[in-house]
Amino acid sequence: MIQTTPECMTKEITAKLMIHFGKTPEEANVSEIMEACAFWLRDKMAIHEVHTRKDTTIHGLKQVHYLSLEFLMGRSLMKNAYNMGMLKNLEKTIKTLGFEPAEVFEAEPDAALGNGGLGRLAACYMDSLATLEIPAVGYSICYELGIFKQAIKNGEQIELPDPWRTASDSWLLPKSGETQEILFGGTVTHEIVDGRRKIKYDGATKVLAVPNDMLITGYNTNHTNHLRLWNARATKPLDMALFSKGEYTKALEERDMAESICKVLYPNDNHPEGKTLRMRQQYFFVSATCQSVVQKHLNAYGTLANFAEYNVFQINDTHPTLVIPELMRIFMDIHGMDWDSAWRIVTDAVAYTNHTVMWEALERWPQSIIQNTVPRIWEIIVEIARRWQAKCSEFYHGDMEIVKNLAICWDNEVRMANLCIAGGKAVNGVSTLHSNILRTDVFKYACQMNPDKFKNVTNGIDHRRWMSQINPGLDALVKELLGSDKYLTHAMDLQKLNAFLDNQEVLDKLAAIKYENKLKLCKFVKDTQGIELNPNSLFDVQAKRLHEYKRQLMNVLHIITLYHRLKDDPNSMKVPRTFLFGAKAAPGYVTAKRIIQLINSLAHHINQDPICQGKLKVVFLENYRVTLAEALIPAAEISEQISTAGKEASGTGNMKFMINGALTVGTLDGANVEMHDVLGDENMFLFGLHADEVVKLKKDGYNPRSIYESNAALKRCLDQINTGFNDGISYSDLYGDLLNGFGGRADQYLLLADYDAYIKAQDRIAETYLDKNKWNRMSLKNIAEAGIFAADRAVGEYADNIWNVGHRLG
Repeated sequence: MIQTTPECMTKEITAKLMIHFGKTPEEANVSEIMEACAFWLRDKMAIHEVHTRKDTTIHGLKQVHYLSLEFLMGRSLMKNAYNMGMLKNLEKTIKTLGFEPAEVFEAEPDAALGNGGLGRLAACYMDSLATLEIPAVGYSICYELGIFKQAIKNGEQIELPDPWRTASDSWLLPKSGETQEILFGGTVTHEIVDGRRKIKYDGATKVLAVPNDMLITGYNTNHTNHLRLWNARATKPLDMALFSKGEYTKALEERDMAESICKVLYPNDNHPEGKTLRMRQQYFFVSATCQSVVQKHLNAYGTLANFAEYNVFQINDTHPTLVIPELMRIFMDIHGMDWDSAWRIVTDAVAYTNHTVMWEALERWPQSIIQNTVPRIWEIIVEIARRWQAKCSEFYHGDMEIVKNLAICWDNEVRMANLCIAGGKAVNGVSTLHSNILRTDVFKYACQMNPDKFKNVTNGIDHRRWMSQINPGLDALVKELLGSDKYLTHAMDLQKLNAFLDNQEVLDKLAAIKYENKLKLCKFVKDTQGIELNPNSLFDVQAKRLHEYKRQLMNVLHIITLYHRLKDDPNSMKVPRTFLFGAKAAPGYVTAKRIIQLINSLAHHINQDPICQGKLKVVFLENYRVTLAEALIPAAEISEQISTAGKEASGTGNMKFMINGALTVGTLDGANVEMHDVLGDENMFLFGLHADEVVKLKKDGYNPRSIYESNAALKRCLDQINTGFNDGISYSDLYGDLLNGFGGRADQYLLLADYDAYIKAQDRIAETYLDKNKWNRMSLKNIAEAGIFAADRAVGEYADNIWNVGHRLG
């Protein structure tokens, strides 16, 4: 590790200020100080990264290439300084320069490269890959705006651009010398020259992929990896001939098409233009990545015969699926391999992580979009599909119903998950329950063909960031009780906290830390939204992507139930409650956006009613992001993990809340199952149907209206939603979705079926909260058992069971 004194830091950061901004510390503003610190730290990391790459080559180490359309990195300055053991000295240096460290860290915007759990998981894994000293590179797109900035206007979500790069370019190392060329559209012709097939492209549009590297340092190690973010550029920014003729818009068409690739994460695809742009995005970063990796391998080894021995591609969800046909294209079209040789390498070098059982999220692309956008890739997919279908047909003796299920190309669609299964050496789910559902339901026929291909790696979190950094009081207590900081690299050491479950002094300290974190959140919410929170109330939090299966709407039903109880009896609530929501809805997801509006209507109604003062409050936290999560999670006392059983693949928010001592109210879904395995019924609040019961209920015929008619409290809640609140807005559409959906889709996520069990679980929560010692004991038990959910464990399992690479903690 590089060690440096505050005096040296002050001198060197001052020099950075002068070089990059032409200012002294006295002249600089807080953003310039932040960037100068980032430039300084980046230089130190760059030295480590060069040595890491050299060691990888010298020792012939296998490299992991982690492809994800999202990397939700959050802020980097504090994290990198912490990992490098420089945080305390950096804070002293910032004070010497005349600034407050908290203000400087706050000046850094979140890197808007992701949306939710998928991107945050990728960020956690990058930290663990570096900490475990596994040579690895992450790959994605250098989005100009990334995910949108959420604003709430009149209760509705408004999407605003989030130009995060204006103050974050200090972390990016441009590598223009490694630019790649990507081809879109045109026509493909085949020629035989000297006995070899040659591929010719006519009328294709060329786009340049220019890499920018964001360095990722491991904790307490010199090992440094990087995240490669591809920028799209036109081969010529302007057609001068057209511009000279006055055809200004047409002159810029090629530039605009190229730059649109990197504008935003997940452009709305409710129209053909949006679908085409998404396809360009996916092929753009995959093609650039594959070309770069192959080129570097050839430079190092001079042959592709050993490619799979030294490289493994991990596809994070289906978005990077085109890595399979793109590698085939490179191996065959550029390097002259025959099909079988190329296919052997690809299927030994690619692995796929599935993150969902939701069919709509498994990516089925219209054939025409792929055919027109990447015609050569379409040809290769067709051949993969033909060979795969023949293999499936042979295995299942021509049973076309099964073959149809397994097909890659069918009904003018390309099924990306099936392409991943056909072309990957491993397919893994991200929790035990999820992986079992993949094996026995979603991909059951593929699993029967090759059961050894299907594996499980339960997700994990960067516990150094999501507990030690964001919850310093708890971190200090854990280190005091354990007698060392070893848990930072050996998370299972947290289990030693079980020895203190009946220690009154420890439980009191834990309660004091939670209260202090609640006070910090109160200040954060007051400063950012002008809303006063009651720190003496129970903080009940649901913070995650807004989707119907995550059932934020069921949380709303419970809140309305409590409100109705208060109206009937003002003394009905023994425990004051504050309900906190954090969520973004996809711009084109109408129902999700309506649920956000409903939450805000309910909040306005309840928060204005005098009968609720000091007893019940509802707050929607605007623009949920990593920075907000870092303030929210340490203060949470209840973690809402209430998805319909069998729908949540894993979840990682549940793990972050758990390790910070929040208690979970949830279904046996995703990683909640593994949480229950280590906590038991007595340390969480379980409710609701199990995954097999969900399947049976739907199969037998589910009638939500009968539940509505027979449960007076539920009927009253739904009628209130139908009528609306004091803002005069009716939510009859949401009411109708629950009771009158067509084709068996009424209440498709079974909110009404689980309502009564959920209300009873919430009543148990209130009763338990009155017993402070019992509550704090449960909280400590959750922290003690959270080590199993460390990303270090998850990455170690990938390394051992899928990638076949060594690691520091192995």
